Amino acid sequence: MIDYQPLIQRWQDSALAPWAELLPAQIARGLAVERYGDLPRWLDALNALPAIVPSRIHLNRARVGADCDPPLAPAALAALEETLQGLHPWRKGPFELFGVHIDTEWRSDWKWQRLQAHIDPLAGRRVLDVGCGSGYHCWRMAGDGAAEVIGIDPTPLFVLQYWALQKYLQQPGVWVLPLGIQHVPPKLAAFDSVFSMGILYHRRSPLDHLQDLKSCLRPGGQLVLETLVIEGPEGATLVPEGRYARMGNVWFLPSGATLLGWLRKLGFVDEALVDVSVTTVEEQRATEWMRFQSLADFLDPTDASRTIEGYPAPRRAIVTARVPG
Repeated sequence: MIDYQPLIQRWQDSALAPWAELLPAQIARGLAVERYGDLPRWLDALNALPAIVPSRIHLNRARVGADCDPPLAPAALAALEETLQGLHPWRKGPFELFGVHIDTEWRSDWKWQRLQAHIDPLAGRRVLDVGCGSGYHCWRMAGDGAAEVIGIDPTPLFVLQYWALQKYLQQPGVWVLPLGIQHVPPKLAAFDSVFSMGILYHRRSPLDHLQDLKSCLRPGGQLVLETLVIEGPEGATLVPEGRYARMGNVWFLPSGATLLGWLRKLGFVDEALVDVSVTTVEEQRATEWMRFQSLADFLDPTDASRTIEGYPAPRRAIVTARVPG
């Protein structure tokens, strides 16, 4: 069921040919059973998904998904839900498959609503989505007309969730690869748009990450960046000691002005801060599809404006910028 060969063949005579040569070995490492002990269990769930022919596919709805005529009988619906639960936890979404609502931890559709009006039109574009999870935004990009959307995420569970969804969504131009940004060949310059959402603060060197993203873009291509920020003037940056909102891998939280300065220093142009929003417990929360702790457990129980460690609560910015054309 997992078959990347059509993508590799398509890339062989394109600007992505250098990556196509590396991809088979990269995928083998990214989905190696020896590295990920839970992978056989997740593969069993993937292979157990029933064959259902979709009547309609929905890429432009909050709940990306598919439905069928006639609707599934109650027993078949319950069996589908149980099998999809075998890929728990589901972080980014939501999705709805044939009446099963995958109520993910994140309302990723809210983020999409915040950025959609501020980005270059995606029709006909080749797009890279870095840290895409199960691919929710990849399908929204395809729904907006992108010709090819490549998501990368090193977490194999999310990659298998993508394949579970792809079984029914059937989008030949949407792919999720089990890789990180470090696996993309340097100076590729092959993508019209590059998205990095929820990644920058996890990088020890944020400027190196921004440079890596820049090297993926063609001249004139657009970067869409979403990350945690703090309030403050240019130069203000929070470097948490220990954990931030119980996350141990948070390194730099710049102010919006600092982030724009970083982009200018690296040679981006047309940089703009298009949205700043405080993350709420309605947007990120535990559900039946993500039964672990979530945002409400990471905030000060007596002051929701602070994290459990006493830092400012999560505030997220969306920034766009362009490689000189």
